[in-house]
Amino acid sequence: MMDSVSFPITAADIDAAADVLAPYAVRTPLLTSPALDAATGARVFLKPEMLQRTGSFKFRGAFNKLSSIPQAARGGGVVAFSSGNHAQGVAAAAQILGMRATIVMPADAPASKRERTKGYGAEVVLYDRDREDREAIARGIAGPRGATLVPPYDDAKVIAGQGTVGREIAADLAALGVTPDIVVAPASGGGLVAGIAVAVTTRFPEAAVMSAEPEAFDDHARSIAAGRREPHKAEGRTICDALMASIPGELTFAINQQLLTRGVTASDAEVTKAVALVFRELKLVVEPGGAVALAALLAGRIDARGKTIAIVLSGGNVDADLFAKLIA
Repeated sequence: MMDSVSFPITAADIDAAADVLAPYAVRTPLLTSPALDAATGARVFLKPEMLQRTGSFKFRGAFNKLSSIPQAARGGGVVAFSSGNHAQGVAAAAQILGMRATIVMPADAPASKRERTKGYGAEVVLYDRDREDREAIARGIAGPRGATLVPPYDDAKVIAGQGTVGREIAADLAALGVTPDIVVAPASGGGLVAGIAVAVTTRFPEAAVMSAEPEAFDDHARSIAAGRREPHKAEGRTICDALMASIPGELTFAINQQLLTRGVTASDAEVTKAVALVFRELKLVVEPGGAVALAALLAGRIDARGKTIAIVLSGGNVDADLFAKLIA
């Protein structure tokens, strides 16, 4: 393991984020399912972040970041770019802290995510993800206003906030006297799995931490294998709309290339089965992107038989019509 001094964040940063979040974020539980254990031959623990405020883990990083903005700099508000979950996390955090929020969202983002973002009081600016640069649009809005740009993953405060997911997993397993063999989380830009990797390996150094991505949108798997940041080669779309970043973040990969053992993937069909299983067995709504780690496990992409594995279900913000089709 690399010396923690070399990482963008440390376990102490995650501890500090946990203190900031304690009055506001939900401390989500670990869930088990006899049916899931039987299907996989493993002892499986699920971290249901769809139960988090705004319906995904993204509130953690957003609130930690916004809380770190000095009072004197809050008047300009914040600007973020996101396909939905980071958008809602930033909007909700800004509402709590009394700050103006503007979110740049792709025009094809799920309607439920757009409307929920507006519902938290944010201004939504739509763009064409195939033709326009969302970061350039966000910078163009933030500059004249003196607003703070809130990146979705490549920011130390955001990563530390997401790392509280791993901190809770490690603490809850330790309280049960259980040592995890494997921990798997969905990855887009890599902030969630990076924060989790720092938190989990601090407490359980031998645990294997893995990223999970949609098939073809496998930039983390490619980059971990290559030892350098590499883009995926996907064309078109995936039902995992939250996991379509083209390349790992610079800060996140500085952590992930050292702490992740490998990346795994799952097809849209496999993700659909995982979404349906979570609804059937746990009566919970998980969005496609939030189910990709579980899908990889169910598809046999992870050698988990006889092992203890923690799987992050990262969010539950899915349009009702799409969800109905997935569970049908």
